[in-house]
Amino acid sequence: MIEPLTYLRKLEGKSNAHLITFSDGKDYVVKYFQPGFEKSLPNEWVGYGLGRYLGLPIPFAKIIEIPPEFSAQVPELSEMSLAQHQFASLYIPNCLDGHQVSNVSQIINHQTLAGIILLDYWLCNRDRTRKNILLREETANSYRLAIIDQAEIFGSYSWNQFDLETLPTELLKSTTHQIMASFIEDETQFIEQLELIQTIPILLIEEIVEVIPDDWNVSKDEKKAMVTALVTRRKRILPDLMNKFIKKIYQPIHENCQNG
Repeated sequence: MIEPLTYLRKLEGKSNAHLITFSDGKDYVVKYFQPGFEKSLPNEWVGYGLGRYLGLPIPFAKIIEIPPEFSAQVPELSEMSLAQHQFASLYIPNCLDGHQVSNVSQIINHQTLAGIILLDYWLCNRDRTRKNILLREETANSYRLAIIDQAEIFGSYSWNQFDLETLPTELLKSTTHQIMASFIEDETQFIEQLELIQTIPILLIEEIVEVIPDDWNVSKDEKKAMVTALVTRRKRILPDLMNKFIKKIYQPIHENCQNG
């Protein structure tokens, strides 16, 4: 179990994220449990677990314990939640977000983009903005893309059980998805990713959800509803959303590129 050593700084945004150096010598973005955002950490964990299984470019993460005595020494942390467990993801240096990069000629790992888009639709992630992607330049105007911040999957960072039964089924408004779509070379990549999502063992989904710590206050009924929503949505909703995305967003983008 790694331990926190040095508090570095609070990060921008509403997600209560802090940069901390740990005993393994690495820096992690640590999100603390906070009132009003009760489901943000469970969301992060589930989004991370499923994203990693699908082989998507998402930074390594883990559920960690921050000793109260460490938090008490840092003014920015001293009034944080008393929850024992927090969510920590590996900090990726030398990256820019989508707002900070104006000219991208190539996404090196473009083969993962269809999977990212389908993951967002499967999980109903309504917050895939340009701030929630990382771009690391490897050659001139050529970038490797990673995704961060799954705090608002299931439509909200404060969902309740009823919300999981009534998740939206329409296309998401995301400029970032449109940017990603422009780099996807073949729409059959969507089909391949859908098949992969639909073959994730239900037992694995249940195990990922079950790992959510008790002090994140997700009830047994809510955990069961999370699994039900994921299994139902990938079978009944995701194929239709994928087809709509291909027809209304992906194909027009590539037709315009060809005409241009």
